[in-house]
Amino acid sequence: MVWLVRIVAGLLADVFRLVLLLLCSSSAIRAENLVLRKQLAQYIERGVKPRRVDCVTRVGLALLTRLFDWRGAVVIVSPRTIIRWHRTGWRLFWRFKCKLGRPPIPAELRTLIRRMASDNPVWGEERIANELLVKLGMRVSPRTVGKYMPKRREGRPRGDQRWSTFLKNHARAIVACDFFVAVTATFRLLYVFVVIEHGRRRLTHVGVTNHLTADWTLQRLREVVGNEGAHRYLIHDRDSIFARHLDNSIQALGLKVLRTPFRSPKANSICEWVIGTIRRECLDWLIPISESHLRAILKEWARHYNVGRPHKSLGPGVPDPLHRAVMIMKSESRHRLGDGVVVLADSVLGGLHHEYSLALAAPE
Repeated sequence: MVWLVRIVAGLLADVFRLVLLLLCSSSAIRAENLVLRKQLAQYIERGVKPRRVDCVTRVGLALLTRLFDWRGAVVIVSPRTIIRWHRTGWRLFWRFKCKLGRPPIPAELRTLIRRMASDNPVWGEERIANELLVKLGMRVSPRTVGKYMPKRREGRPRGDQRWSTFLKNHARAIVACDFFVAVTATFRLLYVFVVIEHGRRRLTHVGVTNHLTADWTLQRLREVVGNEGAHRYLIHDRDSIFARHLDNSIQALGLKVLRTPFRSPKANSICEWVIGTIRRECLDWLIPISESHLRAILKEWARHYNVGRPHKSLGPGVPDPLHRAVMIMKSESRHRLGDGVVVLADSVLGGLHHEYSLALAAPE
């Protein structure tokens, strides 16, 4: 807006000067013109380079040069530049005067179209237009919907289901398992077997043994899988403990075994991450005395992981839906508790972690 005000002010000043010149005699104007030309000729002979022409001067020259034969009078710019300014001005004038096309649809509808396109990557413009017409009663043509849909960036695949969405759709049917070792206070090496569900991020089993065998591992997996049929895939690495007869027995229970590629821990990333979490939040701070002590530590921590520890990947939320924290009394303020409510803290692993919950305050 500032440059527009400057242009208008400059044009008004030029009009005022032009009116003053019209009031003068023709002989005085010719004499003044001759004096200005002689002075300008001196600058041209010396090769003095003028400053860059600003927007106000461009508009003024473009308008004034239409009143006389300007080709021999303009020297600071080329005639081709003046012609380009004329054409640019006419284009801006007709663009402002002629508003082509239909008026845009409301902003709320544009936002809704973008939201529907982002939430449903497999939907096209016709599918969104039909959804708006049948479900919401808003008649929009598919071409208009396509105009406001988010444009796909170059190098990205076509707008089908994303890989992350595919994994979320199948996460509830996937379980993963892996081993890691722990050392007791007497330097005894123990093996810890971890099984986790991909969908709810729930630790379904944490077993400890000092003598790791395929039969022991198979029995743990049978306890996890059971006969419910809720799981369809089991992910594990290519460790020698996962013998062929172990995979055959698991497949007999209705699960398809997926073995990760060689030297690819990221293929079983969720299980690898939970093992790192067990170390960072539990075993790095405690020294197990014996096998039974380690089993008790991991049992308490697994309960805390499933019930009391929020997970960012869940929204945030907790894996076990049966033990989710329930708000007793919500407050209207985001930063204040409700009336008659206190915060309770339960220690986990002797105070290594704490779980917080709401409870009604005791009556006075």
